[in-house]
Amino acid sequence: MIGRLRGTLVTKKPPQLCLEIQGVGYDVECPMSTFYALPEIDKETILLTHLTIRDDAHILYGFATEMERSLFRVLLKVNGVGAKMALAILSAMSANEFANCISSADTATLVRIPGVGKKTAERLIIEMRDRLEQLSLSHDITDINNQSPTTPATFKIDAKKEAIEALQALGYKPATASQMVNRIAQPEMDCESLIRQALKSL
Repeated sequence: MIGRLRGTLVTKKPPQLCLEIQGVGYDVECPMSTFYALPEIDKETILLTHLTIRDDAHILYGFATEMERSLFRVLLKVNGVGAKMALAILSAMSANEFANCISSADTATLVRIPGVGKKTAERLIIEMRDRLEQLSLSHDITDINNQSPTTPATFKIDAKKEAIEALQALGYKPATASQMVNRIAQPEMDCESLIRQALKSL
């Protein structure tokens, strides 16, 4: 089991990034909460990881905090929740916000997440209540790169396109992703800022 990676951040195109470690590039799928905490390209990066082995692929998932990884692993145990949906949940809200949805039985907020229907939302509430108590989601955890979410100043011409593609990769339909980004887009915003604000607008 690969539990931790430390290397140079080569590329980051939500929801995937690449870490180079001793000449080997590792593609890693990450929630947006982790992307917000990443350093700049060519900087050293540390990620906690979860490895999923399928018949057709070995997939690495990366997380900035132990809390994110623990919540991801618990979500995978819920009937009907796969890795893609778990990433979408962690991208749409923080661990504390998710815990609040579960404790208050807020299905209306949960069904806004792509792939989460009413039945899945109800199942999440039922199955996650006891499990969340074991995770102690009562406080924020500093990410392992000691980064705080920031908004880079560099403007990218294709930021809107990248943001829309990232939202589609998280499960949003193309039309919905375009509407989410176009509604909040400003010229000075980069891809990660667009995604963050688009998800908040939900």
